[in-house]
Order: sequence, then structure tokens, then C-alpha cells
Amino acid sequence: MNPGNIDQWFPVQQQRKYVSQLQGRVGLTRRRSEYFVKLWAYLLLKQQQELGKPLQQPLTQLELPEGFIACTHREAQEIFYGDQDRGSDRSAGMMIDKFVALGLIEKDFDGNTTCIRIRSLLPNLHNSEPVEKSIKLVADNFNPRIDAIPVASFLARNYNWMNKKTIALPQRIARIIRGWAQQYPTGMRVLRRYDTQDAVGFYILYPVSRESEANFFLPPRHSLHLSATWDNDPLQIAIPGDRHCTSIFIRSWQIDLAYKQQINVCEFLQDAKKTLVRMQADFPNLCDMYTLVMHPGDEQLVSALGFQKTNQDPLLPLHWMYIPLDKYLSLNIELAVSVLKFD
Repeated sequence: MNPGNIDQWFPVQQQRKYVSQLQGRVGLTRRRSEYFVKLWAYLLLKQQQELGKPLQQPLTQLELPEGFIACTHREAQEIFYGDQDRGSDRSAGMMIDKFVALGLIEKDFDGNTTCIRIRSLLPNLHNSEPVEKSIKLVADNFNPRIDAIPVASFLARNYNWMNKKTIALPQRIARIIRGWAQQYPTGMRVLRRYDTQDAVGFYILYPVSRESEANFFLPPRHSLHLSATWDNDPLQIAIPGDRHCTSIFIRSWQIDLAYKQQINVCEFLQDAKKTLVRMQADFPNLCDMYTLVMHPGDEQLVSALGFQKTNQDPLLPLHWMYIPLDKYLSLNIELAVSVLKFD
């Protein structure tokens, strides 16, 4: 089967149904969505052909292929760009790496052949190497001396798709979160493995000064910091006792993919509720919570918790999401998260 003829096997009209569902997710432009759908269809058809199954033409719907399927950069180039003058083998390989960073596919290279596995499209962060459920995790205070580097490492993997300077990113993140820990450690917590004490989850609830609240009504790209390259923090932290502080910014809330199971997600969200109650003693007028969805895998989780989209960025697939603090504190976490799958 010629990868350049994918439109004949899976018509563009059918492709658009899937593209419309993907487009608008964090990190997925229309063009990336189109390329991913073509790749998915090609791998499905190629596997069916290799297994000797009769190929249905035209294909009317997509199913997930099983396991890894060989796909060279030359094949990907023909899938994405066809007879167009634009696009090279190298650019096709970069697009494959982008899909890996977005959690849509997994890639394996044995030194000779690149193989690809399509992950489930439900943005629930399915993991290729699930951790044994017997591993106990406990919530704990963030310790900048021992937690900064491992936390920065898994945060960097989450942000890599937004920043080409991925090598320097973990070091920069570690420096920033250590600085935040000196300013207001109460809002910083980790999820630890009980056996090794390694941090595998992290969040920071950042009290925002009144002078910085206008950022929540501006394009979100201006408030990026952990995933950006500039040094000046666009959001200034409030000092405990500040009665003018009304807003909390969830600057990060992540569990490393291997540990993102429902039981751990619920425990960490419950811990965040307890932390918010403690923060109310320092900032008695807190009433608003904002966050940015930085990875497509987090979008359904944030929506399930009741966050609503507010300000869309005109240039990037980012938007502010908001929930009243009182609403979150009264939320039944287990019930809200029960509609999602993490296995």
C-alpha cells in the first residue's frame, strides 16, 4: 500500500470527523490533527495488510492498531505531505516526535527501524508501562533540596512540546521552583513513593498579588513561565496576610505518567483541598482559582472538576480556565473523577 495514497483508502470527508475532535486540544493545530489522523489510518491499514486481513476500501472508521508498527520517516513524509513540494523526511520525523511529546503515540527505535504505537485518543494519559498498583504514594511537603530535580524532570517532559530548548528546560524549572519554595512553601506539595521517597507528583498553588490579577484577562501566553524562556515572572506572589489577594493560580499540577492512576489522582486532588484551606488562613479573601491546561491529556480532568474556559489565546491553543474556590472546596472529588479512565 502506497502511504501517499492514504486519502484514497480513508477519504478526506471521513478524516475530517476525527480532525474536528482533535483540533483545538492543547498542542494540536488543524494541520497536526490532519497529519495524525492520516498516520493513524495508515498504520491501521498496514497492520491489517501484514496480518493478511482483507482491506476495506474506503475505510469508514478508525480502530486502534495493536502494538508497534514499523514506519520509516520516508513513509511518514509521504503520509503527511504526499505530492506536495513542502516537507522532508527530517520534518516528518520531527512531526512524529511532536506526537510523542503530546502523548498521542509511542515510538521505539532498535537502531534500524522506527516503530510506532497509537495511544488511546481519550485524553486520560494512558501509560505504556503501568506501575504496579501496590506501590503506595503519600502526599508530602515539597522539599527543594531533594525534590527539585526529579520534579523538574517530569515537568519538562510535559512542557517539551512547547519549547524547542528542551535540554536547558529541566535545569531552569528546578531553579524557578526552588525560588518559589523560598517565597511561599505552603502551596507546594509532592506525591511521594512510600518505599523510595521519590517525588512522582507535584503541584503549586500560587497566591497572586492584586497587581498581577489583570493577567488572567489577557492572552494566556503572556503568563507562561515554567515552559517559557524569559526570566521575569509575569505573576507576582502575594505576601501572607494580604487581604487584597483574591486569586490562586495553579501554576502546576502534575503526576508523572507512570503513576497517573485514578486512586493517586483523587488523593492528590483531595490534598490540594486541604492545602487551600490552610492557605485561607494566610489569605482570608481568596475566592478565585485559575489554571492553564498545558497538555492535552489534562483537559478532560480539569473540565471534570468544573473549571470553565474563560480567555482564549488568539495565537496559541491555550485558554484560561476558572473555578470559584468555594465550588472546588465543596466538590466531591471521587465522583467528579469517576467518569475518567487512567489505566
